[in-house]
Amino acid sequence: MNILLLGSGGREHAFAWKMVQSPLCDTLFVAPGNAGTAAIAKNLDFSATDFDAIKALVIKENIELVVVGPEDPLVKGIFDFFKNDADLKDIPVIGPSKLGATLEGSKEFAKEFLMKHKIPTAAYDSFTAETVEKGCEFLATLQPPYVLKADGLAAGKGVLIIQDLAEAQEELRNMLVGQKFGAASSKVVIEEFLDGIELSCFVLTDGKSYKILPTAKDYKRIGEGDTGLNTGGMGAVSPVPYVDAVLMEKIETRIVKPTIEGFQKDGIEYKGFVFIGLINVKNEPIVIEYNVRMGDPETEVVVPRMKSDLVELFLAVANEKLDEFELEIDERSATTIVVVSGGYPEDFEKGKVISGLETIEDSIVFHAGTKLDNGNVVSNGGRVLTVTSYGDNFEEAIKKSYQNIDKLHFDKMYFRKDIGNDLK
Repeated sequence: MNILLLGSGGREHAFAWKMVQSPLCDTLFVAPGNAGTAAIAKNLDFSATDFDAIKALVIKENIELVVVGPEDPLVKGIFDFFKNDADLKDIPVIGPSKLGATLEGSKEFAKEFLMKHKIPTAAYDSFTAETVEKGCEFLATLQPPYVLKADGLAAGKGVLIIQDLAEAQEELRNMLVGQKFGAASSKVVIEEFLDGIELSCFVLTDGKSYKILPTAKDYKRIGEGDTGLNTGGMGAVSPVPYVDAVLMEKIETRIVKPTIEGFQKDGIEYKGFVFIGLINVKNEPIVIEYNVRMGDPETEVVVPRMKSDLVELFLAVANEKLDEFELEIDERSATTIVVVSGGYPEDFEKGKVISGLETIEDSIVFHAGTKLDNGNVVSNGGRVLTVTSYGDNFEEAIKKSYQNIDKLHFDKMYFRKDIGNDLK
């Protein structure tokens, strides 16, 4: 079959790498893709949110499956766009409905869903520009540190954790009145701070049954020792070494099952990934957030550990036969290290020529912010490449990734040298 994959990052390159291995995949189209997907699929020169261009391509190329990588097209309603179009309604889209995508599109909606279905989460309240002073008063009732979350999509950067009350109140005003994150922070959720270790649980559901994918942990801060600004993610490890059968059982019974049952009770059509951001507080899992797609860079460690045919898996989701699918997972650990442009996540330059890609051995390089320019692979974003490796344990895998990163070069490239250190 011909398949269309939407997105341009490392997550999408990992999906593409896995899908083209399937005998069911004839031609894979990626919109817009990157230099990595260009080597194994057909890139298209339009964005993942250009629904008219997507429709034209789907009809022209006889596309039989659409896989959505990033959150934007989901929040904008691509699932509903297909469902409500006479020409497209029979083509499965892997991703939730617009209502389901609101779990990521609105922090407040997600919090209300968690409370309604009695899923463990931090206490919270939400505020707008009109109620900003009430928000400041609410902050004064909490213990530091203070957690402020922009309600809308802010590319993974809309969360602030602040120790000082006066500074937190000032930042709340910045977000609501000063529009620090634009429209994303027209509403801000304030929640109690939870002290523990974060991890990500990934679930694939056909709306009725579900499969829990391998756990992963990512590293959000730009600086070593988890310091500095939040990024889209600087590295990831799978599986998470401290997650044992007891904790997994708690995650499944208290969080995963009530989430999927909640979709059914609330009439939320959901055929796709649920990314559950968790914090492990004294061996009790508590939900920090939902995302409605796979994480990035976690996809670059989760997908390589999946032995099963990914296209077959997606078809099982589309046909609501996920309960009949046997998901095979590689027992080895996988790690990925993200190589970024100097200055990221603030101002950075693009167009830097990348060398050394052909010298990589025993690791997989997934492209993120790259493009082809006159035969050269050049940087085209903040997060440029992710270097994924397997190992009998995560230390062995990480060592391989770092050895291969040493062979790569572009001007002002940067990566964290301490990924996984906290797990040793």
